Amino acid sequence: MEYAILAGGPPAHLPDLFDERFNDVSWIGVDRGTYTLLRRGIQPVKAFGDFDSISQAERRFIESRNTDISVYPSEKDQTDLEIAIDWVLKKEPERCWILGATGGRLDHSLMNIQLLVKGIGVKTELILIDEQNIVTILPPGVYDIPEARSYPYVSFIALSPKVTGLTLKGFKYPLSEAQLTWGSSLCISNELNFSQGTVEFIEGFLILIRSRDA
Repeated sequence: MEYAILAGGPPAHLPDLFDERFNDVSWIGVDRGTYTLLRRGIQPVKAFGDFDSISQAERRFIESRNTDISVYPSEKDQTDLEIAIDWVLKKEPERCWILGATGGRLDHSLMNIQLLVKGIGVKTELILIDEQNIVTILPPGVYDIPEARSYPYVSFIALSPKVTGLTLKGFKYPLSEAQLTWGSSLCISNELNFSQGTVEFIEGFLILIRSRDA
């Protein structure tokens, strides 16, 4: 089972909601993302939010579609997206895509990337995706990185103060047991030399970003 959460980020930054990777997902709407889904003919199985970013007419439209909505106050200790992610994680799906979480306010975008940490140590892989990027968080281990022609650039950013034992194989710019720290651009805009590469490290956490130019 897979879920996809659509938050209320700018529509211009959304990937194609009808891409084949979303063919079999159960959709979750977050705040204005609920309205976006319904306007595009997609019925979410659940919706969360304070819905302070939609008009009364848009709210009535959502309610007229018999959407299962959980409404929260605007003043709370979690964002609407975090509430939705926590709900999905309790279902223990194989994967959850997060859309509409970037491209607007920078504080929201940075926080939404950090929310991917919730996927560490659980059964569910959390993946943030927008029109130009696919973002995941990696704990220590060995990972295959398959070629993705639509997202040719591969970048690694240290989420923890340091990442040690970092080895990249099959990349244009390989590494062997290197250290990556906060503030280092060492692993930005790499590319695969072959159909698959590998990344390995022994300590810390990495942000993996697959990206393409606009």
